[in-house]
Amino acid sequence: QASTGAELRPALYVLAVGVSKYRDPALQLDYAAKDADDFVKAFKEQENRLYRKVSVKLLRDDKAKRDDILDGLEWIRREMTARDVGVVFFGGHGVNDSDGVYYYLPQDADVDRLKRTGVIFTEIRNTLSALPGKALFFIDTCHSGNVLGTGRRGVANDITAVVNELSSAENGVIVFAASTGRQFAQESAKWGNGAFTRAVIEGMSGKADTAGSGRITHKMLDLYVSERVKAMTRGTQSPVTIVPQGIPDFPVAVTR
Repeated sequence: QASTGAELRPALYVLAVGVSKYRDPALQLDYAAKDADDFVKAFKEQENRLYRKVSVKLLRDDKAKRDDILDGLEWIRREMTARDVGVVFFGGHGVNDSDGVYYYLPQDADVDRLKRTGVIFTEIRNTLSALPGKALFFIDTCHSGNVLGTGRRGVANDITAVVNELSSAENGVIVFAASTGRQFAQESAKWGNGAFTRAVIEGMSGKADTAGSGRITHKMLDLYVSERVKAMTRGTQSPVTIVPQGIPDFPVAVTR
């Protein structure tokens, strides 16, 4: 019996986490939870197009407590097979502790008790590097409170080590990070999102297909996102994408 092309398409699993309304009043953001919503919508559009199905776990605000996030990481690890694509998105605050260890801050985080209340990067890395299929990680954190009118996300932090570690060849994860080193990632009412997430959504919806080829690969998305964010933030925020050695360029979306 001939199987149809549709059956051969991969499934896409999306775990999206976004926290704007933190339990700690000092940590509030405007758009991180909306970023997670909008990010999910952009990928959900690909259902019955590039992917035969798109399964989503969306954790936002009070549904993005530490245990919820750990459960979400377990979910994507359990569901995915080697033919599938896994996409993980984190929006909100990320911090480094005094030893330089990176933590994502869940909704119920206590900055003074990071070990007990933060999601240590090792947990995220272990899940992503264990995913059996292709894995992409989008991180719009490295972001602090509303300084200078444009919201900034991130208490003191440096995302570089995290990105480098994840994208080492043995971990095999393509990492799209909102900003390099000690830059702040920005959000603004002008965009209605974080700059980085806004650019990813635009790129996925077709703008990254500058040649009109009908498809968007991860390299095309990278090119669009980095140029667009630099333009939106007047050069003050430079996203970074790192692709492990030996991973070919592959489509992440098809355009209508």
